[in-house]
Amino acid sequence: MGHMMQTLNGTDPRMVARMRPLLAPAVVLLLLWMIVPLALTLWFSVQRYNLLAPGTGGFVGLANYAFLFTDPGLINALLKTVLLVGGVLVATVVFGVAFAVALDQHFPGHGIARLLCIAPFFVMPTVSALVWKNLLMHPVNGLFAYISRSLGLPVVDWFATLPLFSIGIIVAWQWIPFATLILLTSLQSLDREQMEAARMDSARGFSLFRFIILPHLYRAITIVVMIETIFLLSVFAEILVTTAGGPGSASTTLPFLIYKTALLDFDVGGASAGGVLAIILANVVAFFLVRTISHNLDR
Repeated sequence: MGHMMQTLNGTDPRMVARMRPLLAPAVVLLLLWMIVPLALTLWFSVQRYNLLAPGTGGFVGLANYAFLFTDPGLINALLKTVLLVGGVLVATVVFGVAFAVALDQHFPGHGIARLLCIAPFFVMPTVSALVWKNLLMHPVNGLFAYISRSLGLPVVDWFATLPLFSIGIIVAWQWIPFATLILLTSLQSLDREQMEAARMDSARGFSLFRFIILPHLYRAITIVVMIETIFLLSVFAEILVTTAGGPGSASTTLPFLIYKTALLDFDVGGASAGGVLAIILANVVAFFLVRTISHNLDR
């Protein structure tokens, strides 16, 4: 019986030894998938490699990093990245919680409402950016412009006057369904007897939400924040399609700065140095987020 329990729990050393040859190809492929691009990025970051003159390069040490950290555009890109990620996280958590609480109620058509609420997450980023740019936020033919003119209000040229905020709206629209799905799943695991007991103790409305629902959703919220942060640090398609980092550098984030350096300025070495910086920042953020979630799960 003890041997059987060990086997079921996956702790039998003999079972683990037999599984290793089967896992080896997948592990090797995964390592190659990660290590080869990382090694090439590190190699190019210490090379002078320009796409317009590939034969004139050579080893330059940390010169690309020195140029990167003295570039005033780096601080601007980091600031825009933080503002975009932070704004989208706040919007997705707030609206995700609100939609999860609303969709947890029983009302006519709640199944269709859940489907429509989650649907934007499956739209490709490029497609959603084009829809928002040409059908909704266009200053002449867009739906928002039509509504503004109908109400006698001034028309807003979103991507010219509020570029980063406009991109944040698009990205938040894509990620709110993900937050809603995770939070709704967590909310449905809430003990209904506990809810009824709270109602019998005169807990209603905001009090019920504050003392019962929100504490229950805390772990799910931290998971949403971790997953979204990792992906939001690499937002690129929405910026390329809508503003191309402009006007000027008003919507240039770190990923778009790396793209601009590599494929618009043709400086692969400088872009690789920016890529190494992005990898370090992403891993630092992921480390602290994982530590936070692990601490919450142990409580």
